[in-house]
Amino acid sequence: MSGPSIRLRSIVAAAVGILLALVVVGALVSVLVSRHLHRSLDHTLRQRAVEIAQLSVSAPALLTTPGSLDSPIGSTQLLVEVLDRHGTIIARSLSLGGRILPAGSRVRAAIGSGRPHYSNAELGAEHVRVYTAPLADIGGAARGGAIVVAASTHDLDETIASVHLFVFLTGLVAALLGAAAVALLMRRALAPLGRLAAAAAEIERTGDPRRRLPQPTSLDEVGRLAGTLNAMLGSLERARANERRFLADASHELRTPLTALRGNVAYIARHGATSEVVAELERDAERLARLADDLLVLSREESGGELPSEPVRLDLIARELAGRESDVDAVVSGPVAVRGDRAALERALANLVQNGRSYGPPRGRITVAVEANDSVARLSVTDEGAGLQPYEAERAFERFWRGRRDREGSGLGLAIVRASAERHGGRAYAAGARFTIELPRLRDLSESHGRTNPS
Repeated sequence: MSGPSIRLRSIVAAAVGILLALVVVGALVSVLVSRHLHRSLDHTLRQRAVEIAQLSVSAPALLTTPGSLDSPIGSTQLLVEVLDRHGTIIARSLSLGGRILPAGSRVRAAIGSGRPHYSNAELGAEHVRVYTAPLADIGGAARGGAIVVAASTHDLDETIASVHLFVFLTGLVAALLGAAAVALLMRRALAPLGRLAAAAAEIERTGDPRRRLPQPTSLDEVGRLAGTLNAMLGSLERARANERRFLADASHELRTPLTALRGNVAYIARHGATSEVVAELERDAERLARLADDLLVLSREESGGELPSEPVRLDLIARELAGRESDVDAVVSGPVAVRGDRAALERALANLVQNGRSYGPPRGRITVAVEANDSVARLSVTDEGAGLQPYEAERAFERFWRGRRDREGSGLGLAIVRASAERHGGRAYAAGARFTIELPRLRDLSESHGRTNPS
């Protein structure tokens, strides 16, 4: 079951992210606005209480004058009551009508403690903010009493509700706009990917690695992806061409011994076997067997897999080979180890030595040298021949390439050397008459065996 598309997931993620961000910002704004409005209302109530307290001291007769205690703030009328020390109402604002502020216990607390305080209360069906403060024990009938100033919080609550609605609508609109913007951007961003997918499907249908994906004009991630995929297709095309050339070369190499075998078999069928024909058959069979073995070894080496992990001493391999072969000299400055496949490295060295015998002078000497620096180990084989020209050195390790066609061999020996070196994480190269395998050095193990004398 396929999941939601990248476009849909991106749009939903953008919308949800914007909405959550605005909800958080909106909550903070709401808290700040609410706090500011409540502080402003509390300041107004306190300021009005101070004015009435001053009036109680300086002109107590004015407290009972109708309308003197009425003072609106905006569209909200302040509600005021002035009480004596016994809790009896001395004066009240006309806006109260027949209502009485619910401040009995608050008045007694203010008179008893001598300290003002704020509280919330309900006046009928209306929520009010109440400020209760004691009066000085001087002046008229209200001396030693208290003053109560209240105001409805209806407008304040409506303002906060409007802020909440505004934040919600703003977040919703911003989320929709963000989703639309992301949808537009994703459409433009994913259009090249759609073209790449269509082109890749066409290449998969035709099986033609010569075709390429359309290269976007921008050098962004999609452009780099298209370039990487085109490079991969180029590599596949070269690999297919190499395989075709390999099959053609293998067929050509097999044709000669097979033709000879068929001719010799036909001769035996007509004339009977002779010692010369039997010897020729043995040589052809041996050549076919050697070619088949080399093809199998090359296939195994080129198949890759995990890097070999066995510690192998290159200096010991060189010394052992020189001890067995009379025409081989080993030049070793000390222990040199790599992680590798000992059998594969011995086979690669034997191939290089055989190559030196084939192309060096008769009875010439072959030198096997092992050397290393901090990170690289080198195993080199040098013969006394003229060596390769630079253009020949570039092709020397190709499959079925021979410097001279009159030499025996399958043409796969150096190709096996290169495949073995690359499987070990190294490389093989030639310069003149010197053929070298270069591998990563196993430094710790090499230095743990001490020094040995060169042979």
